Amino acid sequence: MTTGAPTPTYPARPRRSRLRTFLPLGIAAWLVLEIWLLTVVAGAASGFTVFLLLVAGFVLGSVVIKRAGRRAFRNLTETLQQQQGGMPTATEARPGGSEGNGLLMLGGLLLMLPGLISDAVGLLLLIPPLQKAISRYAERTFERKLREANPGTLGEAFQQARMHRPDGKVVQGEVVRDEGTNN
Repeated sequence: MTTGAPTPTYPARPRRSRLRTFLPLGIAAWLVLEIWLLTVVAGAASGFTVFLLLVAGFVLGSVVIKRAGRRAFRNLTETLQQQQGGMPTATEARPGGSEGNGLLMLGGLLLMLPGLISDAVGLLLLIPPLQKAISRYAERTFERKLREANPGTLGEAFQQARMHRPDGKVVQGEVVRDEGTNN
C-alpha cells in the first residue's frame, strides 16, 4: 500500500569530461601496445633480452627516483634553513635547483613500469632541456586554467552543494501498516 507521495526527481547527471571518457581507452590502448611491442622484440631478439631490458629499466628507474627524492629533500631542508635565518644556500647559486624533481620522479616511475614505450618516455623525461620545456608548458597551462576558473571561495562551493542535499536528519520514506494483524 502506498501513500501517494510523489517520487522525488533528481537532477540529471552532469556530462562526463573528455578526460574521464577517453582516459580508460587510452590506458587500455597503451597496455595493448606495450604487450605487442614486448612480444615483437622478444620474437626478434629473445625473451631473455626482453627480461634484461625490463630489469635494467626497473633498476635505473629506482636509482633515478632515489636520487630525485634525495635532491628534493636536500632542497627542502635548505629552504627551511634559509627561512629560519640560516646561511645562504647552494640553490641560490644554481638557477633551477628545485625544479624538475617531479619530472625526474615521473621519469623514474615510467622506467620502473614494465614496457618499452614507458621506458622510452621515462628516458626522454631525464633530458634536462625537455624537462624545462615540459615544466614551462605545464606552468602556462595551469596558470591559464586558473585564470579561466570561476571566482568563488571554497565555502561558497560547500554551501551550494549543501543546498541540493538533505541535511541528514529527515529520512524520506513511507509508513506501511499491516492491518491484517492486531497486536
